[in-house]
Amino acid sequence: MSTICAISTPLAVGGISVIRISGERAVDVAARVFFPFSSRSVYDMPGYTCAYGEVRDKDGGVIDDAVLTVFRTPKSYTGEDVAEISCHGGIFVTRKVLRVCLDAGAVPALPGEFTKRAFLNGKLSLTQAEAVSDTLSAEGDHALRSAALMRKGRLFKSISEVRDTLVKRLGELAAWVDYPDEDIPEVDESELLASLDECKARLEKLLRDFDSGMLIKNGIDTVIAGKPNVGKSTLMNLLLGFDRSIVTDIAGTTRDVIEETARLGALTLKISDTAGIHSTDDRVEKMGVRLARERLKECALIIAVFDISEPADDEDRELLEFINGLHKKVVIVLNKTDKAAADRTAFEKYSDHIIAISAASGEGREQLTEVIEKMFTPQDYNADTTIFANDRQKLCAESALGCIDDALAALKSGLTLDAVTVMVDRAAEHLFELTGEKASEAVVNEVFAKFCVGK
Repeated sequence: MSTICAISTPLAVGGISVIRISGERAVDVAARVFFPFSSRSVYDMPGYTCAYGEVRDKDGGVIDDAVLTVFRTPKSYTGEDVAEISCHGGIFVTRKVLRVCLDAGAVPALPGEFTKRAFLNGKLSLTQAEAVSDTLSAEGDHALRSAALMRKGRLFKSISEVRDTLVKRLGELAAWVDYPDEDIPEVDESELLASLDECKARLEKLLRDFDSGMLIKNGIDTVIAGKPNVGKSTLMNLLLGFDRSIVTDIAGTTRDVIEETARLGALTLKISDTAGIHSTDDRVEKMGVRLARERLKECALIIAVFDISEPADDEDRELLEFINGLHKKVVIVLNKTDKAAADRTAFEKYSDHIIAISAASGEGREQLTEVIEKMFTPQDYNADTTIFANDRQKLCAESALGCIDDALAALKSGLTLDAVTVMVDRAAEHLFELTGEKASEAVVNEVFAKFCVGK
């Protein structure tokens, strides 16, 4: 394999930048560009050691002071010799250090190629490699905890246990079917049934958590809706922690959809602040109202805001009925408690989640956070065990579950054990693909193509 090189830190001005080199000639490439201030040779550096020196170009010109760290095979991230040059974090100097490493014999790394090599060299399972990507993209505590569990091999272990159970049963079935004349104990169908039911339950748990996991990992598509001047923009600014939406006493200030990302406890909300929904003859306002209604149909969470300093009117009731017909998760926010006491009577039949707040003062934000976290955290969520699968893993688990269902149906209907064996074998194959032990080259390439360069 070629020796690869890439910038592993964000290409932006910062304290340091790291240029990573991996492959059989990693130390040789480093030795051609890095010169320690001590008399020690780069070639003589053992693994897990650092040296302070300078990076020079092929003509001997000094580019920057730097620190070289060497990791020797197989005790490195990729399982190969690895050298990392930490230089000052300027964009120009970082690119120049990369350039001299390429001139010294390295080739540019592809997206995710370092982690792909770690997988190919047996340092990571495929699910652990995917967890690296999940860690980088995590935007909330639940997503980060799930990624940490996967990096530690929790998903691999769990799926392997299910797969090993299936393989064990396959051995018993194959022996019974293929060697009927031998003195082999008859397959106990009740035990087989119990084993398949247990495997089914474990896969169903993984799939049950998938939808919640996607929302937690990708952010919850959230719309703040209400009539003009009820405090939608003030609430959005409160959730964001900074002023994003324009707030005035003039009704109809927001005429378009304003989108931002807010972190609420362990969750991330992709929030849209929409135009006030009401009857109007203003052409521009009508367009804003239409856009607001369309966003309500698309989102996963609606925060419906009402001004409790004014009595509920026909437009409030019309909005409530419209939202009710969408069958979405809804939090009703009764705003402006600094001006009036909250009367929940007109709202109770539309949602179990009604929060009284003052968006202007910040009162009620913590309660709103707690309610939304409870709504979107899986019912049996346990931070120490819950794993959120990705789309590829879900597809493999669904395929395996379908085969197990077919095997159970065949067993219960009295079909021959040959038919059951075929279904169990297919289920095991799908789980081998999930863990990466029998994944095709195309699947592996697709997984790592989603990584950034340098990881």
